[in-house]
Amino acid sequence: MYPSATPPREVKIGDAAAFAGTTPRAIRHYHQIGLLPEPGRGGDGRRRYGYDDMIRLLWIRKMSEAGISLDDMRAAFDVARDVEDVLGRLEESLAAQEADIKRQRAAVRRLRVVGSPRGLLSPLVTDRLSHLPDGALRPCDLDTLLVTERIFGPLGAAIQASVFITLATHPALRAEADRLDAADAALDDTVDPYDPRVEELAAQHCAHHEALLQAVEAAGLDVAEEKLFEIYDAGASGEEDARMSAFEAVTKMPYGFSPARTRCMELTARLMAEAPSAGG
Repeated sequence: MYPSATPPREVKIGDAAAFAGTTPRAIRHYHQIGLLPEPGRGGDGRRRYGYDDMIRLLWIRKMSEAGISLDDMRAAFDVARDVEDVLGRLEESLAAQEADIKRQRAAVRRLRVVGSPRGLLSPLVTDRLSHLPDGALRPCDLDTLLVTERIFGPLGAAIQASVFITLATHPALRAEADRLDAADAALDDTVDPYDPRVEELAAQHCAHHEALLQAVEAAGLDVAEEKLFEIYDAGASGEEDARMSAFEAVTKMPYGFSPARTRCMELTARLMAEAPSAGG
């Protein structure tokens, strides 16, 4: 003889959560947002859930698994409202998630082929650097490209990559860049902004920049830069990360440069703008 079980008329919140495959905390949240009517309480002051409550919980679970938001669930339970707009938003959301997954998979493939962290940059930048051997780029080079990509987008970083390609393939230019970096670091808060060394260093930066431009042109990298515009325009999806202006970036990206170093950068920019090559 098989034992018979008599189903209860009502159950406590823990049993309701266990049957519906959720948690008591989630059920309490459903009450708070009006998704699940709060049932009456028993003699012990605890809520009691009946058949209709359990059916509602099971439908909530199903809609959650389908990706429907809690706000849209309320609309779905409102029989007086057409839920086509809910399904339309859900479809758009799923399409966006699929696009994100596609981008993430592409990033993983780049990381497998290129390695980290170069492979984390946008495909336009990564492809530009693909011919360089491992170790040709320094971590600080990749850091700079990362910041440039955030401010000016993949195209700006891909164009800037010409500089680092040149430095990676011209030891003398790399050595001079290292020397200038060390001189920049020496312009700490103890150096007067109007120290003659500041103007001298700015002039050296400008001369090095001119030498870099000549090396870029000699290698034909400037021609490759022109082709980047066509590649970028053809591949742009309109979903690129929102970028900020250079002025806004200056106010948000901390560098902690000393007054002397800041003046050196300003003088360097002015000299570059006045250089013959700046006029095309």
